[in-house]
Amino acid sequence: MLRAIGLVIALSAILSGVVLLTPAIAQSASRASVVVDGNEIFQVSDSGTYEAADRASDINSLLQQVIESGEVPEIQVEAENPNLPTILLDGRHLLTVTDGDLVPGRTKTSQARRWASELDAAFLRAQQERSLSYLRGAVAQALGALAIAIVLHWGLGRFWRRTLGPEIRAVTHIPDPDSNVTQASQSSVDLLLNLLLTIARIGVWLAAILYVSNLFPWTRQWSYRLIDVLISSFVSPIFTLGENSYSVINLLILAGMLFILEICTKTVTNLLKTRVLRVTVANRGAREVIALVIRYGLLFIGGLVILQIWGIDLSSLALLASALGIGIGLGLQDIARDIGSGVVLLFERPIQVGDFVQVGSFEGTIERINARSTLVRTLDHISIIVPNSRFLSDEVINWSHGNPVSRLHVPVGIAYGSNVEDARSALLDAAQEHPRVLSTPKPLVIFKGFGDNALNLELLIWTAEPSKHILIKSELYFSIEAKFRKYNVQIPFPQRDLHLRTGNLPIELSPEAEQSLQQLLRMSQNGSGK
Repeated sequence: MLRAIGLVIALSAILSGVVLLTPAIAQSASRASVVVDGNEIFQVSDSGTYEAADRASDINSLLQQVIESGEVPEIQVEAENPNLPTILLDGRHLLTVTDGDLVPGRTKTSQARRWASELDAAFLRAQQERSLSYLRGAVAQALGALAIAIVLHWGLGRFWRRTLGPEIRAVTHIPDPDSNVTQASQSSVDLLLNLLLTIARIGVWLAAILYVSNLFPWTRQWSYRLIDVLISSFVSPIFTLGENSYSVINLLILAGMLFILEICTKTVTNLLKTRVLRVTVANRGAREVIALVIRYGLLFIGGLVILQIWGIDLSSLALLASALGIGIGLGLQDIARDIGSGVVLLFERPIQVGDFVQVGSFEGTIERINARSTLVRTLDHISIIVPNSRFLSDEVINWSHGNPVSRLHVPVGIAYGSNVEDARSALLDAAQEHPRVLSTPKPLVIFKGFGDNALNLELLIWTAEPSKHILIKSELYFSIEAKFRKYNVQIPFPQRDLHLRTGNLPIELSPEAEQSLQQLLRMSQNGSGK
């Protein structure tokens, strides 16, 4: 548990650091980069009405033309006017250093000369990277980087499956010894692990692709533009809520923190339920209710804290809440009804975890009551998800409500002519010998009436295990059959009596028809006589 909390704290610290760095990234939008072959040389700022992006675009266009010519340009600094030093490229104006371009501690002239020397070095590097010897080495490095990426891709999957995955599952998974459901519902943790593995693998391949693209001057330009577009897309605000603007990366970090909150609350409530409540609270249903209330309370409070830390004014969510209310009224009626029914089930407790219930055509044990649905485990060990509203709108038979002791009806028929007292003794003997039949209240045999084919009796027994009523009845029938053979009691089967009456047929025949029938009868008799 301590390791899980440490992991959550570490992830939260990383996400918080990213949150703090995001505004700093966004603030650099007032400056634009001067680039040679995808390598940033320096940044320029706005100059009057001339925006930084337009200045950088013109400078980059001129530099690219010179690089494509293949000649080494001559770079000079013209400082006749110290307030407006100018950098010349082959005698042509490249840029003028302004007050906004200055780095603290430098003059405009020293800034211009420094940029000129950086441009000289960039042009020399550009020529060197286009030589045949450099390209051969770059190809070899690219193949090596791709091979390393393949190995890391395979190694991450192996490490995740054999080391990290089992370790995290062991930390977050706390089995409930009272539950009959196999705890394979680690969906949140598994989803987080798969998501982290996918992100790690994507990061490996992105790093490999960026490394390979940076080896060659042509592809480096494309990668620089792609990264610039991605950064601007993720950092640029996409909507405003209250006085704050939020970008894609803000939303991703918020979603990650809420996801971590969900995993953390589930782990804490599982630990509380299995280690604390199991000792202090005897009733399993009460433990589930307390754990569920604590979990949703932690989720609610944690969500509010995260939103407040994020800088979201909760009062500004009033419009969103109104829209959500309209959506619930129009399209989410069933979900809202199920959630409301879950609240009623939680506090009124007509059913509890561990109760044996019959809902509609199926019956089973309540294993978990969630906000929207309830998990019922049938006698065939099949899990059925039942909406909570069904427990309030339909008739539900709760065999365990109040008192788990229930009475079972075992109908039996005996043949006419059998000794009823012997049958009664056989039924009582079978009931008294069964280990799951309670001795108090005593078993009872009633004579229900005379049936079409049998004398109808019914054995009434009491048991404290109603969930096993099918097995109990089956074992009783086996025992009853043996007892009936011992007492010579006959088990009936359907019978029908057929009575034939002699005399004339109720059909009048003509004399000719009678004569014909008599002739056929004499012919058949003569044939049989032969």
